[in-house]
Amino acid sequence: MFKSALFLSVLLLLSVNELQAQLRFEKEEYAARRQKLMDRIPDGIAIIRGASEPLGDVAFTQYNNMMYFAGVEIPDAILIVDGERRESTLFFTITEEHADGENISLDLVRDPVKITGIERYLSYEDFSQTLTNRLTASTVIYTPFSPEEYIGENSMEKFNKYKRTVTDNEWDGRLTREMQFVAVLNQRFPQNKVENCTPFIWELRKIKSKAEIDVIRQAAQLSVAAHKAVMKATRPGVAELKLAALFQQVTMSGGAKGLAFGTIIMSDKNHAYGHYMQYDRILGEQDFIILDGGANISNYASDVSTTFPANGKFSETQREIYEMGMFVRQICQSMYRPGVSLTEIGNAVKAELEKMGLDTSDPKYRLWIRDGGYNHSIGMAVHDRMLNFDRGEPLQAGFVFACDIMGKADDVTGIRIEDTVVITEDGFEILSSGLPRTIDEIEAFMKGN
Repeated sequence: MFKSALFLSVLLLLSVNELQAQLRFEKEEYAARRQKLMDRIPDGIAIIRGASEPLGDVAFTQYNNMMYFAGVEIPDAILIVDGERRESTLFFTITEEHADGENISLDLVRDPVKITGIERYLSYEDFSQTLTNRLTASTVIYTPFSPEEYIGENSMEKFNKYKRTVTDNEWDGRLTREMQFVAVLNQRFPQNKVENCTPFIWELRKIKSKAEIDVIRQAAQLSVAAHKAVMKATRPGVAELKLAALFQQVTMSGGAKGLAFGTIIMSDKNHAYGHYMQYDRILGEQDFIILDGGANISNYASDVSTTFPANGKFSETQREIYEMGMFVRQICQSMYRPGVSLTEIGNAVKAELEKMGLDTSDPKYRLWIRDGGYNHSIGMAVHDRMLNFDRGEPLQAGFVFACDIMGKADDVTGIRIEDTVVITEDGFEILSSGLPRTIDEIEAFMKGN
């Protein structure tokens, strides 16, 4: 199994490296995104800032929004999307030597207009004067107010943590980088309104294109390979730390830019902590493991969870809760298609449980019933943000999300059966297909049959 996972990893690595030479997608894909943003800001311009050069001795990674609209992994880049003039301008300054040392395409550095399809290019040093010259009294300046995301980050979760530990800290009080930029814009251009374009961006990122779905599928399949490798390596006496390292090895050797989030391994009492990442246990004979992990390829995340016994054989308690989870999963996935709402699917689960004589008002069934297995959207962030998402709205083709079935039998026996799913024109696709999911499949796989 590990050889096949490694082979898949090598193939994915080769394909990803070839694509990283310039842009991840065709330049027309980025142009269409910018045009849609322009449609939402006919009275102004949007300023999207990229990530700065790292302060530590680590590799540079770009913010998701800059990757979404421009696709350039160059430090300190700035993009102006002009909704009034229907054109865009990209600003950056980098030497060819620096670019080569960061594996940035020299063609991109030498001829950014041709490579990106963005109408104008200027150096970073020209940004301030260009912005001053461009603004009229009636021009609205749009910029994201919510925190930008690196790989493994989620905008609002990042904001809430920063607010709690920095902005609202009486001994600190600093604004986020984004809100500091807003404050400077208001100070320098008091005659212009500065508005938040984060909601527009979240809405654009809600429905994924075919090209995006193809990349998420690659990330999900790489995650499947890593899950299988960990399942094969699991047995009583193995350290959780070794399994976490194996998961990262398979994903990174397969071309992942990073982990979509810190790999979660929960066993024994740590089932109580939904995102446990301490890897501090040696697995015992009776342990029931939840592995929740995903790869990120080209700034697109995946999210997959598996649940399995350390000794490869389900106990009666483990079997009962797992079979219930698979029953709920089957109901949910049988109903995924355009036009059906997650609320409708949740109600169908509720009805089936009541047919079994279960009291669905009991809080322990809440996770079984909620939103038809839906947990969160998936895209450039593993918890991809959306604007005013209503669980009662009809599902649309191109919507990618986590079908995340969770339940708990007791303090040490919980399950998570999670797939990365996309709604298609006539149904759905499990992008993370290929995992052993039934009890018989898991036991046979871990035994080696």
